[in-house]
Amino acid sequence: MNATRKVRKPFPWHLVVFIAPALIIYVIVMVIPLLDSLTLSFFTEDPNNARNTIFVGIQNYKYLFTDKYYAPIFWGAFKNNIVFFLIHMLVQNPIGLLLASVLCKGGKIRNFFRTVLFIPTILSFVLVGFVWKLILSPVWGVSKTILNIFGLGGLFRPWLGLEETALITCSLISVWQYIGTPMILFYTALIAIPDELTEAAYVDGANAWQIFWRVKFPLILPTVGLVAMMTFVGNFNAFDLIYTMQGALAGPNLSTDIMGTLFYRTFFGQQQQMPNQTLGATIAAMQFIIILIGVVIYMIWQKRTTTYEY
Repeated sequence: MNATRKVRKPFPWHLVVFIAPALIIYVIVMVIPLLDSLTLSFFTEDPNNARNTIFVGIQNYKYLFTDKYYAPIFWGAFKNNIVFFLIHMLVQNPIGLLLASVLCKGGKIRNFFRTVLFIPTILSFVLVGFVWKLILSPVWGVSKTILNIFGLGGLFRPWLGLEETALITCSLISVWQYIGTPMILFYTALIAIPDELTEAAYVDGANAWQIFWRVKFPLILPTVGLVAMMTFVGNFNAFDLIYTMQGALAGPNLSTDIMGTLFYRTFFGQQQQMPNQTLGATIAAMQFIIILIGVVIYMIWQKRTTTYEY
């Protein structure tokens, strides 16, 4: 009686050949700088020799949370970042879902509108910031003229120059620029739903609103979670548009300061503020920790949702 001999599969070297180049580049460009930045946050500059650093453990984190100068600025930037994120979640994503739903019924012209709505997403943030500063300028901007045409001239304010409106204005401009991303993701998820499901719902007497919330929305819930996670990561990494429109000082009076601008101003210095690489690395590490917590929460939610579906 011959024993059955187990045949071992050859090692898939072809996968290594294809994956290794991208993995090596990712490690060099992303992983190593990230680890170096996290390591730098546990050091401080040697007062006797600026080229040397001294290991201080979590002293930089304590300083960031308790110092009478940096602590209010850090928590203010963190609060502004939360507001920046919530405006995108509550304005950008619902409007993106609404536009995606409309595009699904747009007929032949939907390709044109889909392209037009996505164009701002591929524009340079420098161009977007510069153009919107011109539009909203109280001196030579056209926003006041447009409001006057509709009889709303009394509502005009120098929105970028007021502390109470600057952050909201920048957030809404960012929403305008990046609304194409959730729109396309929602649109892709919606057109993937089989027509048989909606037709069956119509036969059962459901109206369009009930079909959307009871049939379509539960099916695109994984995409909703993905868009929420991308919005969270993108907004807590935000820097470019605020820097373009309000500068590194995130005026007026730090009212538009978020963690990205705080990191830049601390790490590289600004005007009379001297650069502090170790404290800047600490702020970057806090950004990483916040984003990591958000991503872990999303992965746990996704895991439970997938398990429940099976």
